[in-house]
Amino acid sequence: MSMAIKVRGLVHKYGDVIAVNGIDIDVAEGQCFGLLGPNGAGKTTTVEILEGLLTPTSGEVSILGHSWKGDANAIRQRLGIALQETTLADRLTVREIVRLFRSFHDRGADPDAVIATAGLTDKNDAWVMKLSGGQKQRLAIACALVGDPDLLFLDEPTTGLDPQARRDLWEVVGDVVRRGRTCLLTTHYMEEAERLCHRVAIMDKGRIIAEGTPAELIGRLGGSQVLEFGSAPGMGADALNGLPGVREARHVLDRWRLTVDAAHEAVPALLERLKEHGNELTALSTHQASLDDVFVSLTGRTLRGEP
Repeated sequence: MSMAIKVRGLVHKYGDVIAVNGIDIDVAEGQCFGLLGPNGAGKTTTVEILEGLLTPTSGEVSILGHSWKGDANAIRQRLGIALQETTLADRLTVREIVRLFRSFHDRGADPDAVIATAGLTDKNDAWVMKLSGGQKQRLAIACALVGDPDLLFLDEPTTGLDPQARRDLWEVVGDVVRRGRTCLLTTHYMEEAERLCHRVAIMDKGRIIAEGTPAELIGRLGGSQVLEFGSAPGMGADALNGLPGVREARHVLDRWRLTVDAAHEAVPALLERLKEHGNELTALSTHQASLDDVFVSLTGRTLRGEP
């Protein structure tokens, strides 16, 4: 399988601070690869190196079979990039912006077709300053797509969007991948990664701490559901780990998280155990195990960076 991205021993330092600490990444052509982690994990620094915006302290990077040191222009012609924040000229129209970005590439897509793909046809003649936040994000994606890229970089593409705007962008990205293009995205929205990505790598403190398909990583938890509850102080992990079907008990913030095989069996046992300890239940919820639960299991923190 050909690799669109190949990274070995990547390190980047800001003075004495190590932002990226010796990571390896392989992204196969035609895959959507997710780089997950809380703010400050090193995701954006890593992506900016892959995009040619930063020079690494050390390590090797191959993009579409080329090196930034000798083939920078050849790489840029085949990339589409949407940064965390894209600032565009307020008094240019959507059509003018997309045509401008098309002019940067030797080959590319029809601007009107890309605008339609991004769901902005009815905003063709609207100034950028008149667009909503979601429409500006879709315009940024259109600018990344108009060069008909072989490799698309999306850094936190849906941060700050409402749920409907986020799903609209998922459809756009999903269509790109279905057409055989490669995509690397960073995100801390777990539903986004589970929906779009063939493989994911979880970063924390500059290192990759887990990698695999979303299903593989979630499967490593050992349980398919998570039981989250609050109670008065006094319960310990030993009392909870002994409950039927509980694979792991972990205290995060003011709540307990139990990874369980079956919530409907664990809940009655939990209530009985609380009663035995004279403890009172203050909150209770259940959900299917997710990549956020994988991160909690590995670090004791959520992917939003909470301790």
